[in-house]
Amino acid sequence: MDIYDSIYNLLKNKESFCLATILYKEGSAPREEGTKMIIKKDFSIIGTIGGGLFEASTIKLSKDVFEKKCSIVKYFNLSNKDSSFLGMVCGGKLKVLVEYLDAENEKIIEMYKNIWNFKEQSIDFVLITKIGHTGIENYDNEKWICTETSFYGNENDEIQLILKNVRENFKNVKTSVFKLGEDKYLVEPVLNHETVYIFGAGHVSQKLAQLTKMVEFKTVVLDDRIEFANKQRFKNADEVKVIHDFNNILNYIKIDKQSYIVIVTRGHAFDKEVLSQVLRTNAKYIGMIGSRTKTNYVYKKLMDEGYTKEDLARVHAPIGLQIHADTPEEIAISIVSELIKERREPKK
Repeated sequence: MDIYDSIYNLLKNKESFCLATILYKEGSAPREEGTKMIIKKDFSIIGTIGGGLFEASTIKLSKDVFEKKCSIVKYFNLSNKDSSFLGMVCGGKLKVLVEYLDAENEKIIEMYKNIWNFKEQSIDFVLITKIGHTGIENYDNEKWICTETSFYGNENDEIQLILKNVRENFKNVKTSVFKLGEDKYLVEPVLNHETVYIFGAGHVSQKLAQLTKMVEFKTVVLDDRIEFANKQRFKNADEVKVIHDFNNILNYIKIDKQSYIVIVTRGHAFDKEVLSQVLRTNAKYIGMIGSRTKTNYVYKKLMDEGYTKEDLARVHAPIGLQIHADTPEEIAISIVSELIKERREPKK
């Protein structure tokens, strides 16, 4: 489940909790800036900010946050003796925000309801949180949401300056701390509505859909056979679509630069039909299952129709990282590993 889904569900169920967010990372510290973890009143967690004693220290810090119903920024220096104390192999520096989210606070509930709605509708947004200084308790808990066309939260001159900065560079906003006078604001883009579209609902697809949800891709399965494409077989998928055929797939879905295409249909002809359509989109990733012989056969057919070698160079085929996978489970692991590689690999 997405961390924002968990946040909204807890608030909706009137359960207050602490939310830990990595504000700053330098060196080999675990996880990235913006990574979040929920800490419940019984000190159980949802998500992780890196594990080990670093995470345990953050959970310990939440005790004060629960008692005072505030937020605290804590600095960890893992590059010297603190690193040894925290059980880290590698050094680094971290700042972590731990904030109390009060399930009785209607403004907070409404804010995260809006966030939940935006994510459900795949609307990009930026979340802005006013934060305190390191080691100082902050009770404001003020938040704002900015989309490309709308704004939610109390307006003031300071926030308008931040909004102007965000709007001018909306698609390239990075998680950062914005300092304005004596105040600091955490700016977090939520632009990662990455969707995996799985064409074909066979055994490999079944295993793959479980894994893609586990690594937080929105997962959509499409097939023309209702006996295969159904929620009984794909319990974890966000959507299972039964389509008439594979000829007009773009009538059923919207593919954009946040889309990952996995083609695992039951035959060459269907694979070729899907591939010919998705090559006309700006999908971030396109992969097709099959042997080299099958791949070359499909490529030849497409080149006969006017597709170029440059077009086909976009395709990962045979799909998945080369780990000599054989079973449906192993093949699914090789595919999702390649999806993660595409997602995380630094762009040149």
